[in-house]
Amino acid sequence: MKEVFAGAENIISSLGFTCEENICAILEGRPGIAPDVKHEYSPESLPLALVERQRFGELSGGLNRKYTRLEKMFILSVKDSLARCGVDASAPDTLFLITTTKGNIELLDPAQKAAYGKDNIYLHGMAAKITRFFGNPNQAVVVSNACVSGVLGLIYGQRLISSGRYRNIIVSGGDLLSEFIVSGFLSFQSLSPDACRPFDRSRNGLSLGEGCGTIVLSEDPGIFAEGEPVRLAGGAGSNDANHISGPSRTGEGLYLAIRHALRISGMDAKAIDSISAHGTATLYNDEMESKAFCAAGMENIPLNSYKGYIGHTLGAAGVIEAAICLQSMKRNLLFRSLGYHDHGVTGNIQVIRQTQEMPVNTCLKTGSGFGGSNAALIFQKM
Repeated sequence: MKEVFAGAENIISSLGFTCEENICAILEGRPGIAPDVKHEYSPESLPLALVERQRFGELSGGLNRKYTRLEKMFILSVKDSLARCGVDASAPDTLFLITTTKGNIELLDPAQKAAYGKDNIYLHGMAAKITRFFGNPNQAVVVSNACVSGVLGLIYGQRLISSGRYRNIIVSGGDLLSEFIVSGFLSFQSLSPDACRPFDRSRNGLSLGEGCGTIVLSEDPGIFAEGEPVRLAGGAGSNDANHISGPSRTGEGLYLAIRHALRISGMDAKAIDSISAHGTATLYNDEMESKAFCAAGMENIPLNSYKGYIGHTLGAAGVIEAAICLQSMKRNLLFRSLGYHDHGVTGNIQVIRQTQEMPVNTCLKTGSGFGGSNAALIFQKM
């Protein structure tokens, strides 16, 4: 089986349009979550993490009007990633893998649907437009499995290359906020009136965000222009079959995904230097994760959640947060888990209070989502 390497990462979020902009904001401890004072998505001034509209318009202004806002975001993200590596996006041995939960959700508006055509509301229609823009001859793969979509997409991409199906895979995850999405989470009473605080005793729900992230996977570590090669060592998914929206109370499903990711990667828990948790700041998710990490023997490993900076970006979360993991490893920095002050879960996990410099050679990235879905993958420096 071939080894698979990851790099050329890009992040578009409420913090900026490149990895550099996003990491600079994280190092400053600057959140991208702010009240929606325009009441664009809800009658309430909910804290949301929104991509800056004016700058996005300037950056995407050269793209044809036939592309939706989300499609433009995917294109900008992929273009930035391709500029950082030697992958030919039009080659037949390169595949596009798109992760999202709602895709072109804005086309639920009849006027928007009429402007862009009925096929664009389908995930496969959106993915086809993105791949055609880059001249890729393959049918794109779409992974849409709630909030583990991004992590699962990376795992699936790794397996496709490892088995010899493709040489390179461009994994890009994106989702936008809409009134439909915000009202859905409001109906669950899961949104915090303030910026979210993962794993904190005073946490009061999640903060929604939007954005897009891209990571290039390849069998050739030499295609990446920046930093030492990082291997995607392996990953696994699971389902705890607990509830349509609530996670397992025991953490067993996530524990199984972590255990299998370690086995596939040929590692044990002691080999992991850091954990990027899902960390939604909801009562049950954070508690479940703390139990799973302790069951896996990882209670002493430094851990954080990035949702205090960029909110929960849904189907983009796994890719965006994995991109931040890669930056953490390349910079040998453990980033502060923003919003965490007082320990608020029963598991004695080590949530990072302050950004610190230390060797980061391995990182575990996890995700959990509606329907009891869980996923875990491991990055390792070569």
